[in-house]
Amino acid sequence: MKTTDILIIGSGIAGAAAALKLSKDPARRIILITREPDPAESNSRWAQGGIIHRGPDDSAELLVEDIVQAGAGASLPEAARILAEEGPGRLENLLLSEAGIGFDRETGGELAFGQEAAHSRRRILHVGDGTGRSIMDGLVADIARQPNIELLTNATAVDLITYPHHSRDPLDTYQPVTCYGAYVFDRNGRAIHRTLARATILATGGLGRIYRNTTNPTGARGDGLAMAHRAGANIINAEYIQFHPTALAVPGAEGFLISEAVRGEGGTLLTPTGQPFMHKYDPRWKDLAPRDVVARAIHNEMESQGYSHVLLDIGSHMEADKLRTRFPNIYAECLRVGIDITREPIPVVPAAHYSCGGVAVNTWGETTIRNLYAVGEVACTGLHGANRLASTSLLEGLVYGERAAEHIMGWVDGAFLPRPDDIPPWDESNLTHESDPALIQGDMQTIQSVMWHYVGLIRSGDRISRAIRELRHLQNEIETFYRKTKLSDGLIGLRNAVEAALIIAKAARHNRQSRGCHYRTDSVNGGDRLL
Repeated sequence: MKTTDILIIGSGIAGAAAALKLSKDPARRIILITREPDPAESNSRWAQGGIIHRGPDDSAELLVEDIVQAGAGASLPEAARILAEEGPGRLENLLLSEAGIGFDRETGGELAFGQEAAHSRRRILHVGDGTGRSIMDGLVADIARQPNIELLTNATAVDLITYPHHSRDPLDTYQPVTCYGAYVFDRNGRAIHRTLARATILATGGLGRIYRNTTNPTGARGDGLAMAHRAGANIINAEYIQFHPTALAVPGAEGFLISEAVRGEGGTLLTPTGQPFMHKYDPRWKDLAPRDVVARAIHNEMESQGYSHVLLDIGSHMEADKLRTRFPNIYAECLRVGIDITREPIPVVPAAHYSCGGVAVNTWGETTIRNLYAVGEVACTGLHGANRLASTSLLEGLVYGERAAEHIMGWVDGAFLPRPDDIPPWDESNLTHESDPALIQGDMQTIQSVMWHYVGLIRSGDRISRAIRELRHLQNEIETFYRKTKLSDGLIGLRNAVEAALIIAKAARHNRQSRGCHYRTDSVNGGDRLL
């Protein structure tokens, strides 16, 4: 049993930014948990391209226009304005001044700005092609210096603790649903602890691992989305799953992200026979078209021509030394699997990358459950609409992580905290089965296959209905298994993955209009067209 003022679930940029902001008052206690052994390991760590700042010929208005344009008419203008207006200042304070992130600079010492798809200006800060890693290393080091932040690794949240569901008082049935922390599984001690908090922040990241091909790390299986859904939180825009156009398609390195910035620096997409093709799909932006357009264009080329992949050529457009300096991680990883990107093109395929929807929040990160906030990829601020603009995700995590923290600071000190006796402990006394990794892996692969084929890049009513039928049957099997089996991280993730998959599939069935990264061949607005 632990008690704290604020529980933060997830240690990526959104959770880390919130924790650091909240820690400014030394009397305030924060517990930050992550299921990973290394707190720097998260979706944020794997962000290669960079983070939006404000370029020399840039403005907040121009960024808002680009976000709204990329969002296919579904981006919330207020959310975009907040990001564009507050982002640069918050970035400079937290990442430059406090964490000391060493962003790349020009020879004169000024910040170097990169270009990415659908951006009208060069405004992306980067650290080579390892921006996320550098940011997370800096933030985790800063967190370690804060005495009032307790960082717990190998700790998987099982379920949110909410009243009235977990209250022993029957009269709480008449009160609004309120969150007071979470049940947390200690992966080392294999025990479930109650962690009680006055405020709880979900910062659990994404869900790409429920798809067969993904750029996401293993923990991105929809944990936060599923927990919030079970607790009764509102979920919106779940059908909008963004597929990154360019993941490495080489045995032994599947899913390794080839950053958008490669095309931003002049890289071109080619068929395996060496012919460019993006001009056929977007004559204006060509290779710098929004991600959903590029991903579907590649998918169409592969399906119509029988290609197993397409090619991305950067070596013809950038000097070798400059290429190795700008993209050191991509260069090293490709070289490891036998591809010298200074001399030959990179085989790539689309892969599930980012969830544009999620737990519905207001401009301060508040969910529809009292005392529960959501920030980062698990949340839906409305910023991304139907298709995320490149490199907005890290900045969104920073901005809305800090905004949630600021809102919490206005009420949390001295707020109600349940007594330990008010919350029942986790009961495993009647669980007779040990967790079977083979069953868990097999069921997870089934989920991934169903989602890839039926609720993937190109969808239809028949495909989605089939997915829902298969996922419902599988969820029943998993829930039966869950109710008689001792907990493991894998079992927790499997239960969350099938719930997250059903949330997405049902949202995709409900939305019959193709928009952004949700594309239906039977769309009511002309989904028979590719783009």
